[in-house]
Amino acid sequence: MKKRVYLDHAATTPLDLRVLRAMAPFWREDFGNAGGLYKEGRRAKEALNKSRETIAKIIGARPDEIIFTSGGTESDNLAVIGVASAVLSGKKFDFSKDLKSDFEEDKTAKPHIITTKIEHHAVLNPCEQLAREGFDVTFLDVGKDGIVNPEDVQRALRPETVLVSIMYANNEIGTIQPIAEIGKIIKEFKISKGETENARFGKSYPYFHTDACQAAGYLDLNVNNLGVDLMTINGSKIYGPKGIGFLYKKTGVKIKPQIIGGGQEMRMRSGTESIPLVVGFAKALEIANAEKEKETKRLITLRDYFIDKLIKKIPKTILNGHPIKRLPNNINVSILDIEGEALVLYMDAKGVSFSTGSACTSESLDPSHVILALGKPYEFAHSSMRFTMGRSTTKKDLDYVLKVLPETVEWLRRISPISIDPKAESMSHPEVFAGQNLKVKAKSKNYK
Repeated sequence: MKKRVYLDHAATTPLDLRVLRAMAPFWREDFGNAGGLYKEGRRAKEALNKSRETIAKIIGARPDEIIFTSGGTESDNLAVIGVASAVLSGKKFDFSKDLKSDFEEDKTAKPHIITTKIEHHAVLNPCEQLAREGFDVTFLDVGKDGIVNPEDVQRALRPETVLVSIMYANNEIGTIQPIAEIGKIIKEFKISKGETENARFGKSYPYFHTDACQAAGYLDLNVNNLGVDLMTINGSKIYGPKGIGFLYKKTGVKIKPQIIGGGQEMRMRSGTESIPLVVGFAKALEIANAEKEKETKRLITLRDYFIDKLIKKIPKTILNGHPIKRLPNNINVSILDIEGEALVLYMDAKGVSFSTGSACTSESLDPSHVILALGKPYEFAHSSMRFTMGRSTTKKDLDYVLKVLPETVEWLRRISPISIDPKAESMSHPEVFAGQNLKVKAKSKNYK
């Protein structure tokens, strides 16, 4: 059987054999509960502490600032909802009434959150939930390249702002945000707020959170350089085990636990720690950090080669996201006149794995919210594809994809019920096709 070409490393990665070896003893030999006082428990506790120290050193934090969770989604929820819950528990509200009504009666009481329209759903959905519950949430626009303007963040800040959450690198289009610059803006705002004393919720707000799950292994993770108070990373994106992640919580940052019980993880996340997963996670991050520069350089060469050839070989192929300020392994394009899901399925039959732009919600047929946030129409979002390379990806792999993908696209376009009409005038997108206007037209009366 021909080797499959896997190009969906932004979704998940295979377990590194070095990680597997590090984990192995903790499945059967050193299987103890880290809360136990006996020998097996002490060994587990020692491994837990050592892993926490390894991760803390890599990101420039203290070991007691690392909270282990079940993954990126839980860490994001703990950051966003945890901060919001702590804000509410620290103030007097009339909980006999609907919280939203309480906010509406006292406009100055309304806590404010800032995020962007292209965040992962693990941040977007909690923010939307908080908005329904009475929080004031600003969803910032991004440019057509997917980058948020730091000045927009600065303009959005208010005395009532309690949290800013902006992802480090986007999981769909790979765009890298200016996190360090935004961190400086927030720090300066907090200083000025403290001097002028406008703060309803305290001088320490707003906290700055970033989801760095896609950035790990490629970008600087030092929390001091980034200026963040909270940071999310998970194991499955860095050749570590699935079901494990951490939230960095700077000392002094107030969050309310979302899972309560035995008080593990500094009473921030209850539940018996899975020592094999923790050990594997720490080892994976250690390897990713050590090999970061070499692997980044290799992948940038392959990425740029693939983008160039892809656009030349397949007409009506549009690159989504910034051409340079993007992750080294990420290629996201809209291949017009076809449905993304159909292309994924046909290419799967030819031994190639990749995803549509909406891969994180693959069970939904909704178009990618990220592509739509770039100001592009639904047709671009429905036809967006994400190819994300990894350690095993070779030029030979990409050449195979470049051979079978164009012929598959050509065949699908011939049978597609849609097409893009470059001569139409109803939908203007000057950045595409040298300024020509575009419109989707149906080839079938049954198409809607």
